[in-house]
Amino acid sequence: MKVLFIGGTGNISTSVSKLCVKRGIDLYLLNRGTRKVEIPGVKTITGDITSSETANVLQSHNWDCVVNWIAFTPDDVERDINLFRNKTKQYIFISSASIYQKPPTHPVITESTPLYNPVWDYSQNKIACEERLNKAYREENFPVTIVRPSLTYDTVIPLTIGGWMEYTAVDRMKKGEKVIVQGDGTSLWIVTHAEDFAKGFVGLIGHQQATGHAFHITTDEVLTWNQIYEAVANAVGVKPNIVHIASDFLCSYDDSFLGSLLGDKSFSVIFDNTKIKTFVPDFCCIISFSEGIKRTLDWFHADPKRMVIKKETNERIDDIIKKYEGG
Repeated sequence: MKVLFIGGTGNISTSVSKLCVKRGIDLYLLNRGTRKVEIPGVKTITGDITSSETANVLQSHNWDCVVNWIAFTPDDVERDINLFRNKTKQYIFISSASIYQKPPTHPVITESTPLYNPVWDYSQNKIACEERLNKAYREENFPVTIVRPSLTYDTVIPLTIGGWMEYTAVDRMKKGEKVIVQGDGTSLWIVTHAEDFAKGFVGLIGHQQATGHAFHITTDEVLTWNQIYEAVANAVGVKPNIVHIASDFLCSYDDSFLGSLLGDKSFSVIFDNTKIKTFVPDFCCIISFSEGIKRTLDWFHADPKRMVIKKETNERIDDIIKKYEGG
């Protein structure tokens, strides 16, 4: 099976790329070569998907499946529809579970949960992308499959403030300094390791019955945000010094929090994974967060350059806490 990944060396997609190779897929990666990630067994096309030169190279191929890991706007998918029309048997669009109804009217999320996010433009653009692709499927049988990851990690630290590609929040934990958890920390959340996600995702590649369908792929482990922070702290041998701050307060302090908090992480979510398990019967998540975050932190610790501690993030956290506590 001949497969093209646009991207393929990111936080989620690297694990998927490795599993594709392991399963014998003839995998091509199109990227600009800026990430120094080596994946033995892949073929690399160096280029920019937005350039006409790269488009000409791609159109000289026919694909069993094309996956775009870096499409974010309707213009991106419009380009792909034109580029891969009659050139691929399947096109997988990476959407986002943040597109599901906010605030939710039901705590259990299925693929039929309404798509509505009035706060976050990132999610609104993903919804618009899905709508355009579904129109192409209905009107011209463009072979789209939609995948909606939720918070998925491998080489990132899935914390709200001072995490992701930073080590700042973990450094604060190790020093006994305060870290911020939104709300009272009891809202429910799902954090999925990329290696587990990959098993569900690769099972959809080339799946004859997946055309026209949307899937989310997550672990069934449900944690509170307090438990997520406690697991991170435990992985470095400390207890977290948590300050609970309402999301509304955080957003009033800095409206850049609006999307990630009021458009996503402030609400409890429980994902029903019945659909992906029906289409990919061997899909099962086996990496607990307590185990997975140790792997992630080991990856950070393996190279001190990865342990980025930002002065401005520390100052921001301290200032938020000071204002919240009335100092």
